[in-house]
Amino acid sequence: MNVKQHWPRWMITAALLLLLLLHAAGTLRLEFVERLDHFVYDHRLRLAMPRTLDERIVIVDIDEKSLAEIGGWPWSRDRLAQLADELFERQQVRLVGFDIVFPEPDRSSGLARLEQLAEGELQHVPAFRERLRQLRPALDHDARFADALRDRPVVLGYYFTSDRGGLASGVLPAPVMERSALAGRPVRFTRWDGHGANLPVLAEAAPHAGFFNVLPDADGIVRSVPLLADYQGRYYESLALAMYRGLHGWPPVQPGFPAERWLPRSYQGLESLRLPVAGAAAPLTIPVDAQVGALVPYRGPGGPGGGSFRYVSAADVLGGRLAPGELRGRIVLVGTTAPGMYDLRATPVGEVYPGVEAHANLLAGLLDARLPVRPDYALGYEVMMLLLVGLSLTLLLPRLGPVAAVLAAAGALLLILALDTWLYLGARLVMPVASLLLLAAALLAVHVAIGYFFENRSRRQLTRLFGGYVPPELLAEMADRPGQRYDMAPASRPLTVMCCDLRHFTALTASLEAAQVRELLGLCLARITEVIRAHRGTLDKYVGDAVIAFWGAPLDEPRHAELAVQAAQALVREVPALNAELKARGLPEVSLGIGLASGMTWVGDMGSELRRNYTAMGEAVTLALRVEALARSYGLDVLAAEGTRDAANHLPWQEVDRVLVKGRDRPLALYTPLPASPDSDKALASELMAWHMALKAYRAQDWDQADVQLLNLQRLNPDKRLYSLFAYRVAHLRKHPPPAGWDGAFEAR
Repeated sequence: MNVKQHWPRWMITAALLLLLLLHAAGTLRLEFVERLDHFVYDHRLRLAMPRTLDERIVIVDIDEKSLAEIGGWPWSRDRLAQLADELFERQQVRLVGFDIVFPEPDRSSGLARLEQLAEGELQHVPAFRERLRQLRPALDHDARFADALRDRPVVLGYYFTSDRGGLASGVLPAPVMERSALAGRPVRFTRWDGHGANLPVLAEAAPHAGFFNVLPDADGIVRSVPLLADYQGRYYESLALAMYRGLHGWPPVQPGFPAERWLPRSYQGLESLRLPVAGAAAPLTIPVDAQVGALVPYRGPGGPGGGSFRYVSAADVLGGRLAPGELRGRIVLVGTTAPGMYDLRATPVGEVYPGVEAHANLLAGLLDARLPVRPDYALGYEVMMLLLVGLSLTLLLPRLGPVAAVLAAAGALLLILALDTWLYLGARLVMPVASLLLLAAALLAVHVAIGYFFENRSRRQLTRLFGGYVPPELLAEMADRPGQRYDMAPASRPLTVMCCDLRHFTALTASLEAAQVRELLGLCLARITEVIRAHRGTLDKYVGDAVIAFWGAPLDEPRHAELAVQAAQALVREVPALNAELKARGLPEVSLGIGLASGMTWVGDMGSELRRNYTAMGEAVTLALRVEALARSYGLDVLAAEGTRDAANHLPWQEVDRVLVKGRDRPLALYTPLPASPDSDKALASELMAWHMALKAYRAQDWDQADVQLLNLQRLNPDKRLYSLFAYRVAHLRKHPPPAGWDGAFEAR
């Protein structure tokens, strides 16, 4: 390919690379690239899900059954105290986390109204005030719930918000990290300006809490959860992280910064969270993304029937229907799947997914130390891979043919996906892949488009130069080889030449009108030409009712003899259908005679200034004409000279005769191709054996043995004129013996 064909590829490649690099750097947001990244991630996640039950974590579900049995939400806090006591005392669970917030006082007992009366209308009734004092512990359900949580491994839930104008309610837990711990590094936390937290009495009794906010992507799908969030310059932990810390004795949270790589201080953000556990040789390390979050490692489709976690109805727990200790040592998350509780999310593994199970999946990933993460060097990886894919395909595709180019691009796509899958499954690394896939696909499209443009131009040039000489079907193949130079100057090349003649055409048309002759000839020549073209032959010329064609030029064709034989056999098979059409038109039926010859032949642009033609000349052409004429006397449809048989000796052949041809100093062996292999046709094998013995006896002048074999052959195949012809020769030679030294060659006329 020349320079003019190169520069558009490089310009388009550079533009595509620039566009995708700007997207990777965050300067230019390409939504379709993000959507493709999400699509690939979601499908890979679903394929890699273990879909097994994690017995460590149990979800106590405030489901529709619980709401129907106990009453609508919110429940009285004494019910929740009963739930906590049941879980810790009778079931002996290890840790309880609430995917629920308790921001307002419990009003179910009427205590607030009684206190209003004691301070108002009934303040002068000492007996009422005294009785209220005595009943207050039983009526203060918030205090009762707080007592049930106190000094127990409990993590409460709360939420942050940025859509309420900075409104805040309830008491936040203590932050787990201060800004000073970052040493001035520019970490991109998720920031909030409001919150909804728990009542002071509950926050005092259970000081550990975690936010249950998630981070839906632009398409509304929950794929990740922030592990730490920034609120007023202080950093708070998520529900799953708080529970994970609780299981390890509440170690402090420390920032983990990346090691210096090939570029000093190339990334200044946060790489991980470090939890120094007392007595452990090394701190626990939790990888985080650029926003100090983690992708949720979903285990299955979700819900009570999803098979990832055991769901237990809260009604069954409160009703004492679980055997004592059935949940011993389990980690419990209290949440809801009831549609009216508004905790159902859209996730990659389900459009309606319980929010509490998202936290359960994240906690399970923390416990297994197998959280998928997009590392801090993902940008460098994407830039490097974009350059590698872009340059490789831009250099490689122009050197390949259309099919090879498609296969190469498909291979590049598969390699990109395989590498991405290996990084995900082996190291839990989530790398950008959409930009690489789009670049590979776009470069293939560019290659096809540019190739189509230049191919059309090349095709037009070839048509202008050679359209008068070369059949259109070979022009297309010549255009597919732009690196090869085609010269119409005469050259000596190995060819196979075919002469196909309509037998007895003059006699057939003697009684026809001119229009009928034209119609008959047109139909026959068109059908013959179609078959020749279908077998990659070059149509040389029409000579009256004969067609001359050859194989091996202008395109080199090592299988020229084989293709010519196949074309000849196809023409013979086509005759019945052609005759049926002719008969339907009221035209006479025809038969074909085909001669084949192979050898070195002059081929090229021949003629004079007045008229030129791309044609073949030489002994093979002359032999093909002579052999076709001989085929009639043998009663054969196809007859080939020995050169064609030698060039296609892997095909099944039957030797016909040896003849003396004018201009040759030695006999010419003639053969006819067989429709089937003797190895697979026992009758044919027997016939060929008898014919071989007949020829041997004939050439040895053993007329009696030749007669026996020929008589046998005429019984085996009475319609084959070849055998009756040789029987006639034997009878003639008995009366007129050949001269001394005769080797069986027949003198052709």
